[in-house]
Order: sequence, then C-alpha cells, then structure tokens
Amino acid sequence: MTVRYPRPLQPGDRIGITSPSSGVRKAMRGRLEVAVRAVEARGYEVVLGQCMDGSGHVSAPAAERAAELTAMLTDPAVRAVVPPWGGETAIDLLPLLDWDLLAAAEPTWFVGFSDISTLLTPVTLLTGTATVHGNNLMDTPYEVPDGLLSWLDIAAAPRGHRFTQVPPGRYRSTGRDDYRAHPEVRTLTLDAPGRWRRLGGGGDVVAEGRLIGGCVETLCNLAGTRYLDASAFARANSPQGLLVYVEACEDNAFTICRNLHGMRLAGFFDAANAVLVGRTSAPGNDSLTQDKAVMDALGPLGVPVVADVEIGHVAPFMPVVNGALGRLVHTAARSELTQVLD
Repeated sequence: MTVRYPRPLQPGDRIGITSPSSGVRKAMRGRLEVAVRAVEARGYEVVLGQCMDGSGHVSAPAAERAAELTAMLTDPAVRAVVPPWGGETAIDLLPLLDWDLLAAAEPTWFVGFSDISTLLTPVTLLTGTATVHGNNLMDTPYEVPDGLLSWLDIAAAPRGHRFTQVPPGRYRSTGRDDYRAHPEVRTLTLDAPGRWRRLGGGGDVVAEGRLIGGCVETLCNLAGTRYLDASAFARANSPQGLLVYVEACEDNAFTICRNLHGMRLAGFFDAANAVLVGRTSAPGNDSLTQDKAVMDALGPLGVPVVADVEIGHVAPFMPVVNGALGRLVHTAARSELTQVLD
C-alpha cells in the first residue's frame, strides 16, 4: 500500500458537508451559512447532506451517518468532505463503514479534527488515503495567521507540493467566539505569546517521517484495534519512520496520562521518530501537569517530544496531512513543520 493523495481541488469542484458526529443546532445555523459562503467564495460548489440535525448529541442514527459519509467519500463528483465540527461519539461509525469500498474508490479529501480524528486517522491507516487534520467548516471563515495555511490551500495544492508552516508566535488563551451572537466573525483573536517547546530537555530537534495522529481523547479508544495500527502503516508506507502528533481537548492530566500510556503500550508510537503535542487548555493538577503527563507516558520512547504546536483545540489551527512526508525542525532560532504531498 502506498499513500494515495486526492487530486487537487479546482474551481467548480463540489464539497460535501455532513456531520458524522454532532450536527448543527438552529442557533448555530447563521455561522453555518457564513462558513458555506466562505467556501463558495473560493469558487467551489457546496452540497449539504441530510445528516445535519443538531437537536441531539449526534446528527442522525449511526447507519444513516455512515451511509452518507461513505456516499460522499466515494462519489466522484464530490472532491472534499468536511464536517461542521467534531462531537463525541463518531466511533460508532467505524464498524459500519465499507472499508473495501473506501479503499477502492478514487480518493477524496476528508478534513476535520477533534472527534473527526476517530474517522480521519483510520481512513489513512486502513485505506492509505491522505486526510487533513485541520479546521472544521465552522472555523474555516477565520483569516489565516501569517505562517499557516487553510485546509483549502492544502487541498488545492498539486501532487509533489512542498509547504512549510511556522508558528505565528501567538495563540488564543481564553475561550472561543460566540457564533450565536457573532456568526460573521472572521478575525481570529490571538491574545497571548507562545512558541513551541521541547519537553524533557535536550537540544535542537530535526526529525522526519510520515505524519499520523489526532485527538487523544478519541483515538485512545481505538488503541489495540485495526483502526489504529500505525505500526503496520509504517511498515507498508514509511520505512523511515513516523512523525506522530497528538492533542488533548479537555481531559485532565491524569486521564491524558493514562490514555497516552495505553496508546504507547498498544504500539501506536512504536515507529515514531518524534512526537508533536498540541497546545491545550485542558486542566492539570498540582502533582501532574499536562506536560508531566505527556512525558510520564511518552518519555520511555526516547524520542524528541515538542509541545505547544498549533494542531489542536487552541487557536490558531495548523493543518496536518495524515500520510504526508513531514520534516520537523525546532531550534532556539526557528520552529517549522514541512509537509510533502509525495
């Protein structure tokens, strides 16, 4: 199996919107309309699916969500699929998806993060199709900070494209915008200085490998199953090893520590040449901070661990392509992540 990259988005292409996890409440429909217009302004046709109801914790019964996602990912007329946001229980779709059909179909860009990691990462690991861990639809209207890209930029890039993203040096330290009151918001508030940090000490970091990863709280539940077999993916696609990235949404440090231990024991990090950890606002404890939780679980790997990378629930949002070749550089003078759609 080799990594399969969807063809680049072109003006006039169709982008499908569906909610494999949580739908959109009526109070948030204004933001949904703004987000759809932002995508259409780039020259794309947007198609809304039927699984969008936001009255419960999921948008529709699991069978309906699985069928709609599969249909969009295998429809040659749909060139990208992006959800409005994540949710809580996308895991219920995994046994219902037709993995052989997904592997045989022409690849389509699948974009998102948070609970959508539960689907993105297995899609790459099981079918070899590159996916984008990046802005969900509701965050897409934000202006992109200098040094970073939008998922739309990456999905439109040609095969062989090499792009480097660098941290803007600032992040959002408090809360999120209220989309009910301000559906048109496009300016991303970055109110605090911050840069990448190497945990556990050590010098400069230069590491390469194929990128794979996602949200700890959702991926940990797949540890030890075929849906999270990163070692098999590395053997088939990346003899040079992997760059693994993880990020925490809200779980406390004790829970994150246990989850990362479990993922390590199940082999998820076995081929890692380095680990990137997303900046988080998740709580720590007097005896165990989030940094200590990460190192308690991942320190035994003996590889560099770089924290406060813009790959999670704390804005800004740096898209990462699961399956792409990556090169991580972190020194006192600069930090950057280069990705190649090889």
